[in-house]
Amino acid sequence: MPELPEVETTVRDLRKKVLGLKIENFWTDFKKNIKRPKNLEEFKKTIIGKKIIDIKRRGKNILFFLSGEKILLIHQKLTGHLLYGKWNMEHGAWHPLEAGLLNESVNRFIHLMFKLDNGKMLALSDLRKFAKIEIWEKVDLEDSEGFKNLGPEPLDKNFTFDKFKKRLEKRKKGKIKQILMDQSVIVGIGNIYSDEILWRAKIYPLRDISTLSSNESKEIYRVMKEVLPKAIKLGGESFSDFRRISGERGYFDKERKIYRRTGEKCSRCGTIIKRLKIGGRSAHFCPRCQKL
Repeated sequence: MPELPEVETTVRDLRKKVLGLKIENFWTDFKKNIKRPKNLEEFKKTIIGKKIIDIKRRGKNILFFLSGEKILLIHQKLTGHLLYGKWNMEHGAWHPLEAGLLNESVNRFIHLMFKLDNGKMLALSDLRKFAKIEIWEKVDLEDSEGFKNLGPEPLDKNFTFDKFKKRLEKRKKGKIKQILMDQSVIVGIGNIYSDEILWRAKIYPLRDISTLSSNESKEIYRVMKEVLPKAIKLGGESFSDFRRISGERGYFDKERKIYRRTGEKCSRCGTIIKRLKIGGRSAHFCPRCQKL
């Protein structure tokens, strides 16, 4: 699933390409992605003709602020990623009009298409078809069930160590790996970056937060503030489905130290990296660097 760096990369790319454009038309072959409103015709009627005023990120959600005080929310979920270009429908499938990165196989699972008034299109490629699309009144979104329980943004300048520590203390106990991924504690961090943060901080992923010293919590906070901006600068992680709107890969992979490196040698100490299961998710760690 795209995490904070991938979603932030997408938002920054989109702001350079589609701000000020109008949505002229909409197509989908999978109506289940549209969660609000449920009626497809109502959804199309609401967005067609609307201008894209602004684009922001909240957690892993992409928010298109449209004219008429509407917000188009896209959560890419597990395998979704937005693409920008021109396509033509042939034999029931969308094909890019130009040769290039959009032709990569990972970009062929297009299930949503927004036609824009500059002749370009905004597409959602989503292999697993788990993405969520919603339309909200601007005044209602922040009070919605999905938003009011979201934690703070880890890269917000006002998110200090003291505030981070209080978020941990409020939970009192729990495995640090799971706490970092809990969107009600802090938003945007998932499997990839929780592993990367904990490896760099030398913290075992199953450590209970009640056992963390103040210095260990500070190190997790420091590393988080270092790793996430670096990942954004590199355009996110693309070893799996994520691509930038141009179809280009992100380049955080050259910085990936621990996630999905089971059986490889730790780049810090040479110990073989191991993987364990926690709450149905994987945690990758170095047994020597990250002792319990």
